[in-house]
Amino acid sequence: MQHIGLPWRVVLTGAESTGKTTLARALARHYETVWAPEYLRSFVEQKGALPEPADSRLVADGHLAQEQALLSRAQHVLFLDTDLISTYLYHGHYFGEHPSWLLYLSLQHAGDLYLLADIDIPWIPDEGQRDGSATRAALHARFRSELATRNLSHLLLSGTHGRRLHHACEAIDELLT
Repeated sequence: MQHIGLPWRVVLTGAESTGKTTLARALARHYETVWAPEYLRSFVEQKGALPEPADSRLVADGHLAQEQALLSRAQHVLFLDTDLISTYLYHGHYFGEHPSWLLYLSLQHAGDLYLLADIDIPWIPDEGQRDGSATRAALHARFRSELATRNLSHLLLSGTHGRRLHHACEAIDELLT
C-alpha cells in the first residue's frame, strides 16, 4: 500500500461501549499524535437532544471538518474515534434508510486501517447511548460485514485493553513501515 503526503488515518470502529474512545486516546499517546473524538457525541451535547434523520448531514460535515483540522497536527498517523461508516450504519439502524449521499461520502473518506472493537468486554452505559447491550451483537455483525463488503483493511481487536493495544500497535507499525 502506497501512502504519500497526508498522515495515515486509522479508524476505531464498532458497536457502542466497546472501548473505542479509550483505545483511540491510548494509541494517540503511544504514537505521540492527535486523535479525533467521536463527533456525534459533541453534536448531541450541543444540540441537547438525540439526532433526527436530517442531522446526519450536519454530523457528516462536522466529522469531516474536525478530521481536516486535525490532519495538519498529526504526526504520521491520525486516530479517528469512528468515521462516516458509523454515521451511515447508525442512520440505517435508527431511521431505517441508508442515504446514497452518505454512502458516497463514507466511500470517498474511507480510512487506511480500521480497528474493529469486539463486543467481548462488559457493557458500560454511557450518556447519550440509545441502545443497550442486547443490540451490540447485531451491530457488531453489521460493522464486520460492512468492512468486508467494502474490502477495507481491518483488524478485529478482542480481549483486554492491553491485548487490544498490543495488536493495534503491531498493525499500525506495519502500516507505518
